[in-house]
Amino acid sequence: MHSDITDADFVADPFASSGAGFSGEWSAEVDSRLGLQTTLAATSSLSATVQVVSEKRFDGSYSPDIEWAYLQYDATPSLSFRVGRMVQGSFMNSEYRKVSFATPWIRPPAEIYRLVPVANFDGIDLRYRYYLGEAINDVRLSYGGGSVEYETGDIDSSDSWGLSQHTRWGNTTLFASYGELSVQADELTQFFDVYRLFGPPGETLAERYEVDGKPIRILSFGVNYDPGSWFVEGEWAKFSSSTLLGSSENAHLTAGYRIGQWTPYAALGRARVLSNRSEPGLTPGFYPSPFSEAAVVLNSTLNAVLSSGLSQDSSTLGLRWDFRPGMALTAQYDHIDFRSGSPGGLINQQPNFQPGGNINLFSLALDFVF
Repeated sequence: MHSDITDADFVADPFASSGAGFSGEWSAEVDSRLGLQTTLAATSSLSATVQVVSEKRFDGSYSPDIEWAYLQYDATPSLSFRVGRMVQGSFMNSEYRKVSFATPWIRPPAEIYRLVPVANFDGIDLRYRYYLGEAINDVRLSYGGGSVEYETGDIDSSDSWGLSQHTRWGNTTLFASYGELSVQADELTQFFDVYRLFGPPGETLAERYEVDGKPIRILSFGVNYDPGSWFVEGEWAKFSSSTLLGSSENAHLTAGYRIGQWTPYAALGRARVLSNRSEPGLTPGFYPSPFSEAAVVLNSTLNAVLSSGLSQDSSTLGLRWDFRPGMALTAQYDHIDFRSGSPGGLINQQPNFQPGGNINLFSLALDFVF
């Protein structure tokens, strides 16, 4: 990937340690990934699946991580149960979002696929297939919790549940999903514990913005129409939270045309923050030194997080070449316009970095499955 920004890094994974931009005008780290999956059928009804993925991590390493590890029991041809580690089915391409060969883009649209902070969960999953005329319907119900490790601690999710439905009718696929989860991060808990030291005003702010124990709700809809020679796909999602994480509305639309081995495509994306992006916070003048100085720091940190929500418009042009079975070479250009002073999910921001503005990206990827 090539990025024209010099005072921050663009990353596909918000937990990566570096990307394209400040760390290097060109980078092979943003989208490089290796995954291995195996399935063992113990009986005709019982099987085990494990998927391991190696990609850039928060500590700069490529240590493998377990994406899938579950047992599946097929009670009937239409009903199956799974237990173990899985991926939440919040969006249309959630389960294979890291298998780039299976999607039209080099990376899934950030406007949708960066909404869920903890995508994996350890728990149970029920799937049921039923038919209505020529339509094939798959309903999925899941429950569990998960954790993701990053530089300053862990982000844990609990009481995570989701209900989704895929409907396939001829060339059309419809998708709908609703889910809730609770998120807890030690760093945020400690931050609001400091706020509580400032008496009732601090207590009020902590109660208003703390994340621990409050539900996050995600509603999404998607549609794909693919008659073979061309395709169009769109998704819409709403992220709702009465916490520091805020609320947002997000969407993307992609269309492509297949000409033999070649597939040119174009995509548009939009993300909008619906919640407040600033907070007056504590009144420093009410407190003696050094509490007044500490109040200024707390307010500044709080507002930095509130204003960091993804707010952007993106335009993408790409060309995919399936030059042999199981292998594809894709070139992609992205123009991203950050709205309302959003930092756009960029990391390694330098002192001279200014939120807002725009960024241009060029990516070249070789994807293969075997």
